[in-house]
Amino acid sequence: MKILAISGSLRKGSFNTQLLKTVAEFVDQDTSIEVFDLADVPLYNGDLDGDTKPAPVQALLEAIASADGLLIATPEYNYSVPGVLKNAIDWASRPAFKSVICGKPTGVMSSSMSTIGGARAQVHLRDVLLATLTPVYLAPDFALASADSAFDEYGRLVDEGTRNFLQKYMTGYTQWVANQKG
Repeated sequence: MKILAISGSLRKGSFNTQLLKTVAEFVDQDTSIEVFDLADVPLYNGDLDGDTKPAPVQALLEAIASADGLLIATPEYNYSVPGVLKNAIDWASRPAFKSVICGKPTGVMSSSMSTIGGARAQVHLRDVLLATLTPVYLAPDFALASADSAFDEYGRLVDEGTRNFLQKYMTGYTQWVANQKG
């Protein structure tokens, strides 16, 4: 199984990117996690959305199309998703009803330095994905609070309760993706 992981943060030390790198510990050996970097994806412009798209956009679309599922980790910016993530979804959602994310099984998680861990951003992200006909894994939210103290110097999640919850989330998510494949 191939999972494409997308972080809504461009920051070099992003907790969400670190979280996506960490999930590889919690999947079986037959599952690969590829983290896609959104840094080069230009702002959506309908004039550029023709048969020939900008190379970074084409790379994003091909990566999504070749994945069995998506896993998105978002920070929370002003109670919502960051523009870079919304922009990537805007590109990926074209053409409507026939896009590469239409029907693509998607997991949503977040991390934040706040005590609610980006939960409000998850609500907005689920609404956006609903509009693109992207099914979202229905499970208790994985929202990593106080992310600035959640990882050790090697990038490993330190809290055993959090590790156990992430294990349960990823096990359920990958089983759901496998079931979607039929």
